[in-house]
Amino acid sequence: MSTALLLAEPQPDTRTFLERHLTNDGFQLVGDEVQPDLVLLGDTTALDDCRARHGDVPVIVLGEPESDAVDRVRALDRGCDDFLARPFNYEELLARIRAVLRRTSPPGHETFRAASISADVATRCVTVEGNPVALAGKEYELLLKLMSDPTRVFTKEQLLREVWGFRSLGRTRTLDSHASRLRRKLSGAGSGTFVINVWGVGYRLLDA
Repeated sequence: MSTALLLAEPQPDTRTFLERHLTNDGFQLVGDEVQPDLVLLGDTTALDDCRARHGDVPVIVLGEPESDAVDRVRALDRGCDDFLARPFNYEELLARIRAVLRRTSPPGHETFRAASISADVATRCVTVEGNPVALAGKEYELLLKLMSDPTRVFTKEQLLREVWGFRSLGRTRTLDSHASRLRRKLSGAGSGTFVINVWGVGYRLLDA
């Protein structure tokens, strides 16, 4: 799944430029209410507030044009993971983002994300807007399947075959009951509409 990136950039032109290119390069841009994998911070003075809100998340600071080596060292001493002065080359920024993520990501931990939902595959920990959600085994497997393509409508036959391993489908309410419980749990942990029933076809996780 894509990396959740919080773009805390106050300058409109730079923000628009980065939003377009980072999205094209596969990053999921998230709001301040979602726990990100990495923060691009356009103002060094906001570093302490960022740490207070998001904890030990990797941070790259985009410094002012007049920034020098002293500013960079000070930013690193205050806890940022990298510092790049403006004007910057986008390809260099992209390389630095990937280098920081490689350095800070725990080995073997794959995290799926869709909107405000996060699922850590190694720990089976699911959160919505940072709030933990306790799921039963098949509820969790159903969620991962829907998260693999959040706006795609999976047919009931696909889900019963790929999540439950059913070969002969027959008449069963297994999928519907699990989908209903999953919807209730996700919606109870955060705002939004999840696990949408497309009548006569199947389910998708998010509105298209």
